[in-house]
Amino acid sequence: MTSNKTLGSICALLATLVWSGNFIIARGLGDVLPPLTLATLRWATASIVLLPFTAHIMWRERALLRTHWKHLFISAMFGVTIFNSFIYKAGHTTEALNLSLIATTTPVFVVILSRIYFGEAITRFRAMGLLVSISGIVLLVTRGQLQVLQDLSFHEGDLWMLGAGFLWAVYSILLQKKPKTINPYAYLETTFIIGLIPLIFGAFIEQSISPQFSCTPTIIGSVLYIGIGASLIAYVLWTKAMATIGPTTASFIYYTLPAFCAVEAYFILNESTSWAQGVGFLLIVSGILLATHPRFNPQKL
Repeated sequence: MTSNKTLGSICALLATLVWSGNFIIARGLGDVLPPLTLATLRWATASIVLLPFTAHIMWRERALLRTHWKHLFISAMFGVTIFNSFIYKAGHTTEALNLSLIATTTPVFVVILSRIYFGEAITRFRAMGLLVSISGIVLLVTRGQLQVLQDLSFHEGDLWMLGAGFLWAVYSILLQKKPKTINPYAYLETTFIIGLIPLIFGAFIEQSISPQFSCTPTIIGSVLYIGIGASLIAYVLWTKAMATIGPTTASFIYYTLPAFCAVEAYFILNESTSWAQGVGFLLIVSGILLATHPRFNPQKL
């Protein structure tokens, strides 16, 4: 059991690491590709790459997939279609700092939903862990200059990002309630395809009113990364984490996302670092330990 939980934690950490790169790439493509087009290219890539390995499984389990079509449809809408479109839409209409701060609401939503659906206790240590981790994230993204928070201006995109955080929490809960009899790779491919269909229609409409884009090597490489890495590989890892450690623990590990982004920005974008980022990282890790250690957080009341 301990080894399974360790593996699940590693899967959640690796998924978060991959997603951190996705945030950097998506931010760079924000001025080139409109949100629905970017989401369509991302999920089309993931679906095409995975299909040769799952087509025979999906055919074999077609009756089972039809039986659970409602769960698959809702999971696809929340985890693929709407969630990603909200993030890319938010990136067009708000600042990166706002996105980073509002993303911290996701574990809060997960804790609340896990309490409602699974009866997970909200212990004082779990609440303390939330506060400590959020404090670390605020310190990290503001680089210790708390005056930045007073200068924040709020935009339409903040609401889109808040909605995305809630949808990801719902998707994580849905993964926990995934029918056990469905092959996990068939489950992912089915939700990818279902979620992709409305995005394709949206992208056609979007392209009819948006400037055309060119398939440069940068765009192709970026789409391959977010399609294969941030969609396919990261979702496989996250699904494994849901099955072994549950949505609450995995969502706290997701708090390491800003720390990974800061490290990548230093090495890839040559952005400077500060003492606040190191302290912020330590606070994030401390908060995760407080919120997830089994000694402090019983699973049930």
